[in-house]
Amino acid sequence: MTPSPREAAEAQARSRFIVITALRFAGVGLVMFGFAIMNGVIDLPAAVGAVFVLVGVADVFVMPVVLVRRWKAADRRRP
Repeated sequence: MTPSPREAAEAQARSRFIVITALRFAGVGLVMFGFAIMNGVIDLPAAVGAVFVLVGVADVFVMPVVLVRRWKAADRRRP
């Protein structure tokens, strides 16, 4: 049995929410890892930690917006 259009839309929204949430959690993990490096808990140069922090912040704030825009553009192209 094929799902109704509403069920398909809900499943798609649910999976997109999970992807965005996982991306944000990964970003928070990168930020924490970067701060651990910068505080000397992990023996790597502080510059490496700063890069991890910047990438993590981008993952938390920028990438979800990019994904939503890409998904909306793809949805507009569908019939």
